[in-house]
Amino acid sequence: MAKKGNRVQVILECTEHKGTGLAGTSRYITTKNKKNTPERLELKKYNPIMRKVTVHKEIK
Repeated sequence: MAKKGNRVQVILECTEHKGTGLAGTSRYITTKNKKNTPERLELKKYNPIMRKVTVHKEIK
């Protein structure tokens, strides 16, 4: 019987967008390996609402 993998889907949400007062929010879905990266992900991704690259952090 095969065991479950260590890969899980995570949601990345923009951290700089909250204080701007603009409508909507920028979110990305990606996968990560729980065994290699147990801490929360933090990546720079493009935010189409703000039209610039911003820091996106993993949310629960």
